[in-house]
Amino acid sequence: MSDLLNSVREKAKKLKKTIVLAEGEEPRIITAAAQASKEGIANLVLLGNPDVIAKKAQGAKLDGVKIIDIKKIDTEPYAQLLYELRKDKGMDIEKARKTVLDPLYFGVLMVKRGEADGMVAGSVNATGDVLRPALQIIKTAKGIKTVSSCFIMVLDKNSKYGENGVMVFGDCAVNPNPDSRQLADIAVASAATAKAIAGISPKVALLSFSTKGSAKHELVDKVTAALEIIKTEHPELDVDGELQADAALVPTVAELKAPGSKVAGHANVLIFPDLQAGNIGYKLVQRLAGAEAIGPICQGFNMPVNDLSRGCSSEDVVNVIAMTALQCG
Repeated sequence: MSDLLNSVREKAKKLKKTIVLAEGEEPRIITAAAQASKEGIANLVLLGNPDVIAKKAQGAKLDGVKIIDIKKIDTEPYAQLLYELRKDKGMDIEKARKTVLDPLYFGVLMVKRGEADGMVAGSVNATGDVLRPALQIIKTAKGIKTVSSCFIMVLDKNSKYGENGVMVFGDCAVNPNPDSRQLADIAVASAATAKAIAGISPKVALLSFSTKGSAKHELVDKVTAALEIIKTEHPELDVDGELQADAALVPTVAELKAPGSKVAGHANVLIFPDLQAGNIGYKLVQRLAGAEAIGPICQGFNMPVNDLSRGCSSEDVVNVIAMTALQCG
């Protein structure tokens, strides 16, 4: 495990956050809950039938882990909250009562009610199914209208790129073709993730095939428009664009292509213009440079919800629990 993930776990221990795991009957989730609880990374809540969980635990000690069987408790307060939040969208009380029996909805409602600080799911559910309840109930953070994702890329600590070899790439998993507003939101959220989870001071580069007007195209215009939005709304951020990747990363190239930029040549947060570029980019760095790709990390929610890969290991789940705790602030 990388030094960064060790650091994330240690920071999470100090926060004592409560994280609800909606897929509580999944063996990998049970193992992760036992491990995270043992290490003191967070207070854990498993949603599921206690007998089923005990049978699947296979010796994993769940001391200190709270188990909630939605079918055995009074869910009416949760149904009433869901109804109030969604009645303008056509939700009636009977539908709300049925919907809260879905652990993904119940988990998010726990977060909304302040009974948990964040939720983790996705080991057996599709991304859309995990994010939909969060979008409907928790919604996005103040000033942000776009939920996105990023990867923390961990290179060799002696690497000349990033901060001690750590970089953040966004968006690599959620938004196929963000417009300028969405691109700005992705950049702001990625900067927050860089600070909260990666522990680095964000220097944000909005990437393009052009640097400072070297090419004219509507795809470039989208990036420069995003920069203006960020500068207006978040003047405190170190951000620049449009920048080609070499101008963002290499000081000698930056001096030629973007002289005077505080970010060019020193970027540690790379914002890709679309999902194709982002997904290809992180995988190239992962495979060709041997970087560890941590994520995808969901960002932009008012309160944290993270989506697991369905191929995740129990160790991956523990790491996501810790990262979710850090996103709680």
